[in-house]
Amino acid sequence: MKKMPSIFFGHGSPMIALEKNSNTKSFKKLGELIIEHFGKPKAILSMSAHWFTKGFYVQDQEKPEQIYDMYGFPDELYALSYPASGDKKLAHKVLDLNSKVVINYEWGIDHGIWTVLCHVFPEADIPVVQISTNGLASPQEIYDLGASLSFLRDEGYLVMGSGNLVHNLSEVEWGHKGGSKLTKSFDSYIVDGIEARRYQIPVEYKEHPVALYAAPYPDHYYPLLFALGASEGNKAQTFNRNYDLGSISMSSFILSDEKLPI
Repeated sequence: MKKMPSIFFGHGSPMIALEKNSNTKSFKKLGELIIEHFGKPKAILSMSAHWFTKGFYVQDQEKPEQIYDMYGFPDELYALSYPASGDKKLAHKVLDLNSKVVINYEWGIDHGIWTVLCHVFPEADIPVVQISTNGLASPQEIYDLGASLSFLRDEGYLVMGSGNLVHNLSEVEWGHKGGSKLTKSFDSYIVDGIEARRYQIPVEYKEHPVALYAAPYPDHYYPLLFALGASEGNKAQTFNRNYDLGSISMSSFILSDEKLPI
């Protein structure tokens, strides 16, 4: 088995679970390419914007609960089932390696993860372990956590983060199917840094003049740093480089030793 990739998914609205568009087609194709080029992952270690905590937590349930942590959406979305199992062995590898991470049973697999994976691996036959996004940590600490777990990729585990490079719901422009000038400016700055393997640029993202607009809270941005940390400096391929509602960037990245035809 080849070394698994590290991936960051821009997930946007929970409705992406039900949509069939260019973004979800890319998710589906990427899942197929991963299995074709790397083999089926043993399990997935994931960080979502939506388990936002004061500390680093991980779950080790055999059957983690599917969390419907969104409100006011169609009944069809709440009826969607993604019954992924957990992986106690993977969770305890994380615990053994990093003393800052502790077990927490108050969460499960939230919509930042299952709305994406229902397209990437629709059979839900790959175990999923979720690690929380620590809002008290610095950007460098989130990156370093990913780096400390990068070895898992050599053992057949897929590492993923799910959030959005730009995510500002207070600046949403209803009816706008693209991105604002501020969104595109920040997105370009971070994407260019990642593609050039200058990962201190995304780590030090607050230096950009519109960083507060792009990421007023770190919840959706930090999973990107987790995935980058786990990448071991691999070359990034950008996909789903598009925007929505003015202030949402869907830019996503796969980081691996191998270039994929995405």
